[in-house]
Amino acid sequence: MSSRSPQPRLIRLVQASRLVIASLVVPFAVSAQSVHFPAAAPTPGAILGEVRNARGVPQMGAAVLLYDRYDNLLDRALSTDEGLFAFGNLAPDIYTVRVTLASFFPALRRNITILAGAEKVLQVSLSAVLSSINIAPGAPGKATLMNEDWKWVLRSSQSTRPVLRILPYEIPQNRDSVSKVSDITGVVRLSSGDGNPLNVGLDQDLGTAFALEAPVTDSTKVRVSGSLGYSAASGLPSAGFRTTYIRDHDGPRVSLTVRQAYLPSAISASDVRSGPTLRTASLSSIDSIEILDALRVEYGASIDSITFYGRMNYVSPFARATYNLGAGGMIKAAYSSGFAPTELLTNTPRGQSDFGQDFAALAQAPRISRRADNAAVERAKNYEASYEIVDGNRKITASGFREQVSDAVFLMTGTLDLAGADNLMADLNSRGTVFNGGNFQRTGLSLAVTQVLNDYLQIAIAGGRAGAFISDGLDVEPGEIRSHIRQAQRPWATMRLDASLPRTGTRLSTGYGWTDFRALMPIHQSLTGRSQQQVGLSVSTVQPLPCMFGMRMELMAEVRNLLAQGYLTMQDSEGRTASLTNTPRQVRGGLTFIF
Repeated sequence: MSSRSPQPRLIRLVQASRLVIASLVVPFAVSAQSVHFPAAAPTPGAILGEVRNARGVPQMGAAVLLYDRYDNLLDRALSTDEGLFAFGNLAPDIYTVRVTLASFFPALRRNITILAGAEKVLQVSLSAVLSSINIAPGAPGKATLMNEDWKWVLRSSQSTRPVLRILPYEIPQNRDSVSKVSDITGVVRLSSGDGNPLNVGLDQDLGTAFALEAPVTDSTKVRVSGSLGYSAASGLPSAGFRTTYIRDHDGPRVSLTVRQAYLPSAISASDVRSGPTLRTASLSSIDSIEILDALRVEYGASIDSITFYGRMNYVSPFARATYNLGAGGMIKAAYSSGFAPTELLTNTPRGQSDFGQDFAALAQAPRISRRADNAAVERAKNYEASYEIVDGNRKITASGFREQVSDAVFLMTGTLDLAGADNLMADLNSRGTVFNGGNFQRTGLSLAVTQVLNDYLQIAIAGGRAGAFISDGLDVEPGEIRSHIRQAQRPWATMRLDASLPRTGTRLSTGYGWTDFRALMPIHQSLTGRSQQQVGLSVSTVQPLPCMFGMRMELMAEVRNLLAQGYLTMQDSEGRTASLTNTPRQVRGGLTFIF
């Protein structure tokens, strides 16, 4: 018997099993290839923001425009009563945001990168000089799916991924240097016109002001500003410089301000010789603390040294508390003692820049006068409280104050013999004379309503009652002016209109303040909000110009108290008159370069 080998039978069995497996697998494979699974859509991102003014007050009704990388308008929004706005469902891309509001310089921020699932929080600071939009540190509220730092890792091979490699020190240093240089911003302003009487500060007849801000680290900045000018009345120079150290997140904001001015040697417009030199140095600091998420306290102080016929040193503390009631409004209480609390009046939220803050601080110099042949400095103690509520596009503010002033300073024109030479001093910025009005105290109440009509128009109406100075004005004996001045409560009312032209970008502000124009009513600087009180007719306009060499330019023109109202006039038995005021008529113009 011959036996057959089992190998051919085994081969045939394997081949048959392959045919069976192929007949079962191929249909599934074909059907699987015919099924198309959609690609996962990227998680959308969002842009959130908050709009505030230079003092940190939320601004409602601001128009916020969102553009894509090709400057096509995608969406628009209006800020709420808390100054908030939001754009959601944004695809990962590069965007531009522009914010406009009447009476403020428009703010623009380009190259806002939105990654998948990320949120960017913008801090918008609106100002009449230079508005800005900053991205809050650690802004993303959601963790991004993937950031840019890890792309180079995943693109490399697994065996050579340089996760633990050490980069050369020069590379990050050069990148940081380029970033810091690109973050430097500044303003230069050339101005001319009537000087600001009673202040040795910014508003000289012929003046140049500048400000420059540069980052030191990721969370700190240094801002340097100054003003140089000449008085047309005396031809004498004055200068002021200010340096501010700013932390974005915590810690105090510290400023050092120094000034020097040459005063005329005599109370005469024809005498332009240099007299005594006035030098001032001020070291100020402001900080804030949050208590229970609803109470915010701002506090600080300034130490001032004045050299003028000797040396005088003062300490001026200040504080302001803000209690947020949510939909029920906001309550504020403030206190200051000494010089005007410039740091509190011009304080901006952390992380936001406003060069107007430094310009205002340089303009708020100590007010110097003479009393009984000795140098005197005006100082005040203020107590103020206010309640503010926002209803849609309408804001209502009620406030009251009480102030005590020593060695009050007023501007005198006319017959100077009525005041007595030991109470007079030549004014640096005008042809008038500084008069020491002595001490006084007064109280006041006010109610203001601000209505945003549309994106380009805003109106404010305010009124109140405050202490004013009155006089019979007859038979005043030389050197006895103070004895003929007494206090009385007088009403006042102000109407103000702020407009912005959409095509040209022109910003126009005009207002009229009424009161008893036979009385002298000092303007109260509000510690809790924007002061609406003014005297007479005032008009200001700002016209943006085309950019040149990468700089924005603006033309500015301003007229204050055009009708010359609010003068307290007195006369002696011979008919000679003298007038007192603290709001003289002023006409100014200037050109601003922003880079």
